[in-house]
Amino acid sequence: MFAMALYEAGYVWAADKFCKRHFGASVEKEAFFAISLLGGRALASFLHGQFPALHIILVSGSHMLFLGLALLLFGGGTGKKALAVSLFLAAVTLAGNFSMSVFSCLALVWMHAWEGIPVPILDGWESSLFGIASLVIGILAAFWAARRAVPSFHGRARGWYAIMAVPLLAATGLVEVANWGASNGILVRSGGNLGLYYDQLFGHAEMGILTAVSMLAAGFYVFGMGRICLEQEKASQYASQVAAYKMLEEQRSQSERLRHDMKNHIIALLSLLEKKEWQEMGSYLEDMASSAGLGDCGECTGSRAVDALLSQKQKMAGRKNITWECDVQIPRQCGLNEFDLCVLFGNLLDNAVEACERLQEGEGHGSTGCYIHVYARAVKKCFLLEMENSAGIEEGQEIGHSAKGHPWQHGIGLMNVRDVVEKYHGTIEIEPKEGIFAISVLVPFQNHT
Repeated sequence: MFAMALYEAGYVWAADKFCKRHFGASVEKEAFFAISLLGGRALASFLHGQFPALHIILVSGSHMLFLGLALLLFGGGTGKKALAVSLFLAAVTLAGNFSMSVFSCLALVWMHAWEGIPVPILDGWESSLFGIASLVIGILAAFWAARRAVPSFHGRARGWYAIMAVPLLAATGLVEVANWGASNGILVRSGGNLGLYYDQLFGHAEMGILTAVSMLAAGFYVFGMGRICLEQEKASQYASQVAAYKMLEEQRSQSERLRHDMKNHIIALLSLLEKKEWQEMGSYLEDMASSAGLGDCGECTGSRAVDALLSQKQKMAGRKNITWECDVQIPRQCGLNEFDLCVLFGNLLDNAVEACERLQEGEGHGSTGCYIHVYARAVKKCFLLEMENSAGIEEGQEIGHSAKGHPWQHGIGLMNVRDVVEKYHGTIEIEPKEGIFAISVLVPFQNHT
């Protein structure tokens, strides 16, 4: 009785912590969740002892109670919560049953081979001990799986959550049915009259194989789908960068055409000047600036595309009250083409601006020291790019998991940066500090034949 109470209390505690970790809730709602789930599972356990034939109904009912309470009491979208609960149930059920089967097989073999018991039977205390140990393993598996599958919990269409949750619930239900069948002798087959000992071994081995296959299938499905979605988002962001680069190219092309026609424009302006047609002259100059995409002169880096990009980001930072410092020189011999340079600077600057915005929103102010520093030039035979910006992070915080409200977005940007750096056989160093995000990119000059 004590072991069963400990098991149920551990399960409810883990379920509560799991939901709270991913979805917030008030203290009152959290307490109501824990008390209701514990009471429901205790009632299901009591009814199971009175009516064993209702095992599947009672287990399914306790799972549905967990899902319903999570949907009702915790914050966040319905789809996200359903997926989180499905992942928890699948991990605890599959990993727990697998561990239970392994422990039981090992105990039976030990008792038979080493203690010389012809037909060993697991006592109640042994089963309880294995059950608690299996629960701990299942809980650890659930938290590990949730941490690795963080992208599955955010930023998806509603139907996607159902696509992910239904297979997990189906795998959980399949193992519960198989577990009920094994406990009623349906799966116990020794292939002959080998006795109860081998029947037990075969039964536990069958459950172990079934749960192992189910875990592999669920793992490949969840992480495979997450990887596919991540690659799609990465490709989408890359496509938007291509479009932005084309826009910069068009802007530069317009400037080139303007310079090419400058002689004619000067003749026209001199004519307006001689006639003292000031208004027409002003309109003419405005049209010239507009057609060429001219504005305040941005940075002079040695790359017109990077100049345009930095100018755009500088204006964005100015609108958001972010202090901007930039010292960028692109050496011709670095060998990076302009598109790849824009991928580097664009992703890092986008992340920097977003980090400053989040810091401002979190502190409820607009201009208390948020900054972006950009530095780039040749160092020996390498191109060095260093960027530092204000960020709401802690010392040594792992970037890509919790530096953002949507951490995978930061990860996608850094993946695009890493792709470019790896293309040119360079290196990246990230150094999160207290309130500061700093990154250095070092790319060796490319040999030209």
